[in-house]
This record gives sequence, structure tokens and C-alpha cells, in this order.
Amino acid sequence: MRIKRAIIVRSKTRLETLLERFNTKMQAKFYIEKQGADFSDYECEHETFYDSLNLIQRNISAAVKYKIIDREFLPHFIFSDDNIILAVGQDGLVANTAKYSKNVPIVAVNPDKKRYDGVLLPFDKNDFLQGVQSAVKNDYRKVKTVGFAQAALNDGQKLLAFNDLFIGVFSHISARYKLSFGNLTEEQSSSGIIISTQAGSTGWLSSVFNMANGVSALLSNKCVNKSLAMSDNQLVFAVREPFVSIKTRADLVAGVLNSGQKLVIESLMPSNGVIFSDGIEKDFLNFNSGSIAEISLSCEKAYLITK
Repeated sequence: MRIKRAIIVRSKTRLETLLERFNTKMQAKFYIEKQGADFSDYECEHETFYDSLNLIQRNISAAVKYKIIDREFLPHFIFSDDNIILAVGQDGLVANTAKYSKNVPIVAVNPDKKRYDGVLLPFDKNDFLQGVQSAVKNDYRKVKTVGFAQAALNDGQKLLAFNDLFIGVFSHISARYKLSFGNLTEEQSSSGIIISTQAGSTGWLSSVFNMANGVSALLSNKCVNKSLAMSDNQLVFAVREPFVSIKTRADLVAGVLNSGQKLVIESLMPSNGVIFSDGIEKDFLNFNSGSIAEISLSCEKAYLITK
């Protein structure tokens, strides 16, 4: 399939978000400086981002037609087979874009290499055309395939996650649910469940293991430093702060899901139950009493072009 159009996906800068809130740059500056922060940092970040974006636009137009969309419109945008995606922003933008990419290849561009580490951003404003040209020529020898976690509800709704899913409640109160994995089923009360992909294993999931390692070291009086190695065709789930009572247990608190396996969770929460994707509060499914979620590896993949 010949590439006919590049879709540039971008996030608003912090300065643009402030302008939406305060209407004018002067009002935004007054607010930030009143809080003791450096407003020039917001301006510098904004200028650097647009320097990169403008150069990308000029250079991409020589290779293929393009269209720009903001990150907030991703859930409603339909990518075509003849598209290529340019994600210009931080790593989180790549993760969020990938969930809606529908197998369309992604060239991830770091607009500010002095500010962003760019673990998922192999290209910058000067060399991104290498990735675009690979897609135009259908040369996908240098591509990273990334799998998703999937939450499928019994009402037909589905939600994908590049990094992790969180199942719990909106507020700080305990989540109540029934958890089934393999031959085990138990009712639990906890701070929620994290289900992580390999891509997300160094993020939120790592904090759970850091806590477990610290508690283990305290109880055993030994220094513990264990991490979990996992592959792209695995998911790991961990129950946060499970509470044991007459009704609830804590025997099934962590596990590895391989291809074909499912984690089944039945909500026992009358209200405020949710399933979040990648820590984005706007990207969620309601998960209240009567809802049953099946968690598994998705058959969908994201294709990130590399150097």
C-alpha cells in the first residue's frame, strides 16, 4: 500500500495549556511567577517545540502530504492504511497514539532532546525523514513491534493499554471485586490492580515491586533488589495493598499472563469503579456492579519505525 498522507500527532505545550486557562500570556506569566516558578522555562519549551514542528512540516511536505491533529482528538480519528503517523512530543504521546494506530506505522520524533529522554523517540527534527522514507518505500526491516494489554467487558466495550491498565475506583477508597486466574478465584478489597505490558514494566509496575522489595528487606533485615524480566508476549498483574478480612483474601496478588491466558475480574463496586488505560483519566471504562472484565494480550500491535 502506497503512503499517501502523513498524520502529525502533537500535544499542546504547557504554555498553550496555560493560555487556555488564563486567556492571555501576561495573565499566565503573572500566575506562574506569583507561584515562584520560572515562566521563561515555559516560553523556551514552547519555542523549541515549534521550531521542531515547523521544520518537520517544511521537510515532510517534500515527501508526502500531511495533516496535523491534536492528541485530544485521537480517540475520534480514524487512520487509513495509506497513512503514516508522526508522533511529535514526549514518550507518553507515542504510547497514547499507538493504541489508536490500527497497524499504521509510527515515526516517533523527539522535539526537544535537551528536555526529553525519549526512550520511545528514536528520531529528531533533523533525521525523521529516514523513518518516513522507510514507510514510503514499504521498507519495514527496522521496526519495533509492540503488543497491548486489553480489557474486554461483558457489554462489548474494549480498552487497550500500551503500558498498563489500572482497575479500581476514582477516589482513594478501596476497590471491591472478585478475581479469577487459572484455577483460583477470590474476593478482594484493595487499592486496585495494575496490569502491565513489557513496555510499562519499568513504570508504574516497578513501584509495586520497589515497595515489595523494601518491605521484604525490612522484615528479613537483608538488602533486596529484585526486578521482573518479561517478554512482549506477556502481561504481569499486581494487586496493590490487598486487605484481608472475613470476606476478602490476599492469596492471589500477582501473576504472569502468557498468550491465551485471561485474568477475569468481576466488579463488586456499586459506583465509581473504573478501568484506566496508561494513567490517562479521560481514557477509561466504567467498571461497576454487573461488569465483568477479561484481561488478556490483544491481537492488535503497534509498529514503531526505528533507525
